[in-house]
Formats: sequence, C-alpha cells, structure tokens
Amino acid sequence: MKPNDISKYSTVHDPQVHPDATRIAVVVTKVNLEDDAYDSAVWLWDGSSMVPFTHGPADASPRWSPDGSTLAFIRGSRVEGDAAQLATMPTDGGEATVITDFGLGVASFEWRPDGAGFVVVAKEWTEEWADLDPEERARRPRRIAGPEWRFDGAGFLHDKTSTVVTLDRDGGELMRLSEVGLRTGSATWSPDCSMIAFIDQIHDKAGLDGANQVWQVASGGSDPTALTSVGSWDEVAYDPSGTPHVLGTPDLGSRPTPDAIFRCADGTVAKLTTSLDTDVIWPSGGPQWLDDGSLVVMIEDRGAQHVVQVNADGTHVVLLDGQRQITGVSCSADGAVIAVTATTLTDPGELVAMRNRTEMTLSSFNAAFRDAVPVSDATHLTVERDGFEFDVWAFIPEGEGPFPTIFNIHGGPMAQYGWGFFDEFQIELGAGYAVVATNPRGASGRGDAFMKGEVGTWHMEQPPDALDLLAALDGALDAFPELDRDRLGVMGGSYGGLISSKILSFDHRFKSAVPERGLYNFVSFSGTSDIGLWFDSMFVGQRDYANWEPLWEASPLRTAHQITTPCLVIHSDSDWRCPVEQGEQLYSVLIANGVEAEFLRFPGEGHELSRSGAPKHRVERFDAVLDWHARFLMS
Repeated sequence: MKPNDISKYSTVHDPQVHPDATRIAVVVTKVNLEDDAYDSAVWLWDGSSMVPFTHGPADASPRWSPDGSTLAFIRGSRVEGDAAQLATMPTDGGEATVITDFGLGVASFEWRPDGAGFVVVAKEWTEEWADLDPEERARRPRRIAGPEWRFDGAGFLHDKTSTVVTLDRDGGELMRLSEVGLRTGSATWSPDCSMIAFIDQIHDKAGLDGANQVWQVASGGSDPTALTSVGSWDEVAYDPSGTPHVLGTPDLGSRPTPDAIFRCADGTVAKLTTSLDTDVIWPSGGPQWLDDGSLVVMIEDRGAQHVVQVNADGTHVVLLDGQRQITGVSCSADGAVIAVTATTLTDPGELVAMRNRTEMTLSSFNAAFRDAVPVSDATHLTVERDGFEFDVWAFIPEGEGPFPTIFNIHGGPMAQYGWGFFDEFQIELGAGYAVVATNPRGASGRGDAFMKGEVGTWHMEQPPDALDLLAALDGALDAFPELDRDRLGVMGGSYGGLISSKILSFDHRFKSAVPERGLYNFVSFSGTSDIGLWFDSMFVGQRDYANWEPLWEASPLRTAHQITTPCLVIHSDSDWRCPVEQGEQLYSVLIANGVEAEFLRFPGEGHELSRSGAPKHRVERFDAVLDWHARFLMS
C-alpha cells in the first residue's frame, strides 16, 4: 500500500436498521485527494442490494423516523462558512430537504419518540460575535473569561454557544431548553416525550477538573435538574421504561478507568455492567434497546471490538466477536437482526448483518481495493512481563529478510492497537518495513488494573510502560528472525510521542525515530493544552501550584538531553491537545545537543492530523515519515 492509496478505500460506518428490520442505512466515507476533502454519503441496503441514498458530499448520522417513513441526517457543505444542518428525506426516495439554519450548524439530533419532531444540539455565535464578518472575527482581540475557552478540533469556545432545542418535524423551532457547553455531545428524549436529558459542565469547578454532570429538563421547558453527581460522563439515554442510563464513571479519582454503564433510578446511580471489566462503547446512534429491556453495545477486548447484550440484571452475552473490530452496531427491536460495520487487519470494512445467528456481508465497497492494493496480515503473539501479558502484532513483508523494522506506539494511552485495519501499518509494509505493535499497560481493552498500570510512574528513569513496550519488541525480535534488530526505528503520536521520547533517552538501539504530536513537558502543557488543567492529575497526581517539581519529573523533556537517535519531530500548528510548543521544545533540545533532527509542522491541522486531517497533508505526512526512516534504515 502506498500513501496515495488512502483514496482507494472506503470507511463504512454508522449502520442504522430500519423499523421494518429489512432495510439498513449506512454511511460511506472516502478520501478525495483531488479536492483535498472527504466525500461522505448515505447508502441503503434495500433488502436485496446496496444502493446510494443521498448524494453527499458530506452527509452523516442517518436516523430513521419511528414510523420508518423518513430518514433524517446531518448534511454538511464544502462551501466555506456554510454549517452542517439537519435534513430529511422520504424513505421511498426523493429530494432531501434541509430543515434548519443555525449559525454554526447542528452538532447532533434525535427523533422525538412519536415522530413529531426532534431535539437538536445547535451551535451558534454568541451575541457579541454573531453579526461580524469572517475578516472582523479574525481581526478582533479575544477577551477570555473562564478556564475552558478552546478545544482541539472545535477551536475557540468563548465566542460560541450550544443550545438544546426542540423542533417540529419540518424544522420549526418549538422550545430552547438550555444553553449547554460546546462539548455536549447530544441530547435524548424520554420514551413518553416529557423529558430530555443531556450532559453539561455547570458545576463550580467546570473546566478545571475535566468533569461534568448528566442533567434532565422537561421538554416543555423547566430548570435543569441533575441526574448524577459530578463525574466523568460520556453519553446518556433512556431505556424503554423511561429510566436514564449513562456511560462513564461517577468517581473522578478513579480515572483512568474503563467506561461502564450506570442506571439512574430512585435517586441512585448504580453500575449496571458489573460483569464487564473493559471499556464499553455506545454506538453512534446510542445503545440499542431490545423489547426485553436489555441493551446492545460494543466492548473492547484485547485488540478487538465485540458486540454484547447487557441484560437488566447486569449480566452480558457476547453476540458477535472474532478477530476484528466492530465499529458500529444497530438492531431490530426483537434482536433478530443485528447490523454491524466491521474491519479486520486486511480489510477496511463492510456492512454485515446477522439474522437468526447467521452472518452475511451485504456490501462490497472495498472489493476493488482488496483486488488492487496489496495488504498483509499480521502474526499475533503474547509476551509476559511483570505479571502482565501483552498482545503483540508483527507485520512482515513478503520475501527474504531480515527487514528494517518500525516499532509503532499508539496514543492515549487509553487506546488499543489490534485486529482492525490500519492504513499506517500497511503503508509502512508497502515501503518495505516490518512493523511491530503492542498494547502496553495503560492501554484500554484489558480492564481497570491494566489501564492504571502506568499511573504515577512517569517520573522514573525507566517507567514500567516503557519497559512493557521494549519487552514486546524484544519478544517479536526473538520470535521472528525476519525482523532486523540492527535496523530498528520507533515512532508514535500523542502518548506514543511521550513514551517513545522517554524510551530514546535510555535505549539507544534505534537508528531513527519519529515522535509526533507528543506531550513532552507537563509544566508548560498544564497551561497551554485544552485539557492541561486536569489531565496531569490522572497520571502524575494532584498539582500543587507551589511545587512544579512533580510535573517536571514526569516530563520526557527532563531526560531528552540523553537522546542520540536521529529524530523527525512532527507537530501541527493548531494542535490544542498537545500544543505545538511541545514539539518546539523537544526539537530545540535535540538541536542544541547536536542530534540529527528536523521539525515538520503542518499548518491548519489539529491533534487528529494523521487520522482525519486534510487528505493531502496525510499523504505528505506519510511521505515524510517513510523518507526519514529510509535515510537511516534502508542503507
């Protein structure tokens, strides 16, 4: 696979089963290198074949009306200044009608349970900024008040507002229920249409602790009432009986910890998923409630993502598993039909349906890619160290080795590599490299104790997660003679940048390195990152503003003077998660100490450059990474 080949495969996601349990809507997104954009449209399985349903170019979030007569979706635009709005379209076909006109568009929506309208989270300019033209908005000084005033990918927050709004079926505004934080993901109806729940940050330390609460408001208008205490909440939904369920954790002190489902009943918030010690993931359309009161969600499991049914008593049943990553799920109310989107190590993904426990692949969006672009499978092994077992994947090119090898470290650290398609690995393989990947302690998919395994250790010269990573690499080198232990490169983004730079300070076997979008200095990060005021408390400890030493001790920059490996430092100018000053500091230390280094900066990109940045920038990043490693590993 070559860098330009990212335009040859489709990402298939967000399946939605029609109420008739026969038709299925799904979103198909593809890179458009010519326009430097992403094309996204809704397709329909009509019971016998896949047919295009909307024309795009930026359609997403399809949701069927309760009676099945209409599909609502969010329609984006390629015209600068035009915001994504809510649109509807008859199920039997026709033209789409855009029914909203909010200044900054619609962030999310949900059908009213009786089909009479919607609740939306709408984004708008604040009064001070609403009537300004783009040139004046760019010129005007920004007067900031409050701790949370910017967010990666969303830009400035102080000049915008979000509002929970109810609409009639044609888009007519009925009621503005509450202004909410711009990071509020969605709002949801109770089954009887009387209440609406949402998540917001309006407690005393909002913006200072990374916390929020789940709130409820009468759909006819009322002051919000809290459903939960202050915690770390991600999603909320009502079950068919009207009982709210939330995803996250009520205990800020337990972070990092896997997301779990909690039931809010009789004034208490009780954990439902007691039988699961791994991350629970809600589908983009919310949990799928079945007629018997159970719900269907996804979980992470040692590099895979599976579908499980969670019963009312908290027990669970695995419905779909295997060596794959299921990225979306939707069910008929009786559970007889389950639609999923799923990828494997060698397949970017398709729409799959299970009827009466029999799976059938419905789409062939990536058939041409599979035929035309060579991709390689991986060999899986496990490595044990310090009482933990680590999953390791080795991707090895065809032919005779030994091959130069890139050790690729994921971000997070609460994330996982595994059994899904990843263009990064396939492109490195296509350039002639073997690739090794693993999930060290701190990663998700292995439970609470595993996720907390590196907390409070980054001050150590050789922290345990760094040693986990090196043990996994050594295990792969010992198992596969095709890997050239004398030609090793290392790279990683975000947490991967943090820990790879830490490793480079004490392990000098690597001939090349690409730390990117990393956190290298906790001291400056705490004041410049959009999550800097609270993120360190999860991994370093509560900050004492009279004593910055613990933050400095945990910073890879403290030992960066010991790095000797040639480094290409990659960062994005608009990264507000790990601001570009982090990369500037690492690069400055390297250059000052005579290390061969270069600094690659991408304009206009945020923290998600490598995954969802402008397509041309993604290709240019791939080219730069391959070129850097080739200088030192291919000679």
